[in-house]
Amino acid sequence: MFWSRNHTFLKTVFLYTISAFGGPQGHLGMLKKTFVEKKFITEESLIDLFAFSQILPGASSTQIITLIGYKRGGIFLSLITLLIWILPACMLMGILSFLLSSNAHESFNASLFKFIKPMTIGFLLYSFFGNLKLSINNKITSIIFFSSTILTTIFFKQPWIFPLLIVVAGIATNFSSKRIPAYTELKPKIIHWKNLWLFVFIFVLAGLLSETARKNEWQNRNAFNLFENFYRFGSLVYGGGDVLFPMMLDQYVARPTDKNTQSKNPNLIKISNADLVVGFGMIRAIPGPVFSVGSYVGGMAMKSRGKMNQFYGCIIGSVALFLPGILLMFFFFPIWENLKRYVIIFRAIEGIKSVVPGFMCSAAIYLINGLFFVSTKMEFSISVTIILSTLLILLKTKIPPPFIVLTCLALGFII
Repeated sequence: MFWSRNHTFLKTVFLYTISAFGGPQGHLGMLKKTFVEKKFITEESLIDLFAFSQILPGASSTQIITLIGYKRGGIFLSLITLLIWILPACMLMGILSFLLSSNAHESFNASLFKFIKPMTIGFLLYSFFGNLKLSINNKITSIIFFSSTILTTIFFKQPWIFPLLIVVAGIATNFSSKRIPAYTELKPKIIHWKNLWLFVFIFVLAGLLSETARKNEWQNRNAFNLFENFYRFGSLVYGGGDVLFPMMLDQYVARPTDKNTQSKNPNLIKISNADLVVGFGMIRAIPGPVFSVGSYVGGMAMKSRGKMNQFYGCIIGSVALFLPGILLMFFFFPIWENLKRYVIIFRAIEGIKSVVPGFMCSAAIYLINGLFFVSTKMEFSISVTIILSTLLILLKTKIPPPFIVLTCLALGFII
């Protein structure tokens, strides 16, 4: 009965999943073409879901497509929709972490992916300019953007800088005189508080277990640390998967490379700069959610601890990254219409969104500095050319991102 009612919709979800390139910006247009034209949802409802996803942390494209399933068939259909959407990309990115773990192919990998890092910077700048245009539109948001860029660049290795700036920005924009139009709802929906309490419970428990595992040097402490890291990322990320990059760059590359940090905590999870940028570059060649990079990063974080632990790392990275946004989505969606009355929420979101381009800008500065210090003049010139070429192609043409990735891989193989 369930399949007969929903097989056409689920087939459409799968076909959309294997063709949805381009990240959240490209996904919205494809959602409209796929689901609105086939009458699975109205265009007005789709726009409303998009607006709703912007006030929540987590993967916005994932929240939208999951809610399309929810509106059509309730919680069960939404969960099936979610699995169809995230599994292919997570599996591919997890497999990639194993392929890059082989020492026998280390030199080949270094050659093949040597232009992925500058390409990734180009994608990051493209996302930065898109976010800048949407988020910075008045004096206070401009001030927040410039301040967050400077402070994040200065304190890039400090774990408190990201949540602190998010909170301060949300408070700052509440001094605005901006008002939200009045809105009335015909019938209040049931609020499922268990989703919020579950989100908070997992957040607190993950933090306690991670810290206890670290202090007592549990045998599997890295699994607890990894889950806490990814769950925290998924709870704080506004602005899509690109914002994950500076957070992970800070957590797994910048801070662990500090000699003092390593001496104090030799078991700290570390990922090389090259491995991280390869993952965020290759995610552009794979359809589906950008958050599926969690499967790759989780695998790379655990690769030195054996194949089975690496496999667990892929699962932990995927589950912990998607879970908080999904729990918050199911809690807030029934009261979405009521939230429109709460001016304080919309004012805070304005500030939070203006911090996002600052995070991206500081990450780009960090990566470009890295290229400058480790490259020859010729290599640096080629890298800058790839950065600018990637940015211009994304801004001025309709060439799909996978072709850009494949071209950079081919250049790495040839040159």
